[in-house]
Amino acid sequence: MDRAAVLEMADRVAAPHATVAVMGDGSLWTHDAEWTGALRELIQTYLGPDRRAGTRGSYATPGRTYEDDLAASPFSELREHRFPVARAWTPKTVVGNLRSTSFARPELFADRHEAFEAEARQLLDVHAKNGMLREEAVFTVLMARRPGSSS
Repeated sequence: MDRAAVLEMADRVAAPHATVAVMGDGSLWTHDAEWTGALRELIQTYLGPDRRAGTRGSYATPGRTYEDDLAASPFSELREHRFPVARAWTPKTVVGNLRSTSFARPELFADRHEAFEAEARQLLDVHAKNGMLREEAVFTVLMARRPGSSS
């Protein structure tokens, strides 16, 4: 996504007191836990070292942070809110979630997808405690407004 172009468009169409929000908490690819690291390595044994993204390419780390993009935009008055979040996954729900990601969607594996999922379930079963996998994350909300538009 062309972040600068999106923010320019938002400036044209948004009400004067509008707030732009950028939010998220990463993904299972970026989460730092023993089980997610092992899962990422398994994905890479099937698909290679690059993180997949989009329909044909590899993920490229943006050159700038969202904070930098917002600071350089008309929505430069920025507030950050952080919310700890804990998720409990089962091996089955992790595998189901992977199907919806750009880095592990079924099409990438072609005829090896069924084998990948079986291996992923086995790997996750080994890491699960009482059948559960824990994800501790921080959901970050960046709220940005035009300077002087706060009420």
